[in-house]
Amino acid sequence: MEQKSNIPTVTAQMLIRQPAHTVFEAFVDPEITRHFWFTKGSGMLKKGQHITWEWDMYGVSIAVFVEEIIADRFIQIQWDEPSTMVRFEFREIAGLGTYVEITNTGFQQQNAELWEAINNNTGGFTTVLDGAKAYLEHGIELNLIADKFPSQATSH
Repeated sequence: MEQKSNIPTVTAQMLIRQPAHTVFEAFVDPEITRHFWFTKGSGMLKKGQHITWEWDMYGVSIAVFVEEIIADRFIQIQWDEPSTMVRFEFREIAGLGTYVEITNTGFQQQNAELWEAINNNTGGFTTVLDGAKAYLEHGIELNLIADKFPSQATSH
């Protein structure tokens, strides 16, 4: 019997109808990733590397440390303040494409701040996967990240 953990975890998942190598590269190569997630990345994801991701539309950047990479199958990073672990798993399903699962753990926040972090990261990673699916399957840039919090809607 599987035991349930009390550790807060965010999980988002999506089938992307492309081979695992194509989907994996889209998350490793910032020249591809910028079409559905951040606007700039300081380099390709490689084990042991420190990378910076930027979202120009929000004036935000984040430091990422790449802990592990298994080509076409797995990426594990540490990111954010406070630091959390994010795992990207890529499972090719014959005849369908690649099932991508993103899991985020290690939240330091408590009470209302924890609920806010879980909510933001669940929505954020779901939005990233939706954008990746549209871009990788159809070549469409939906601008989901930029449109999630347009300044005209969030300023009062």
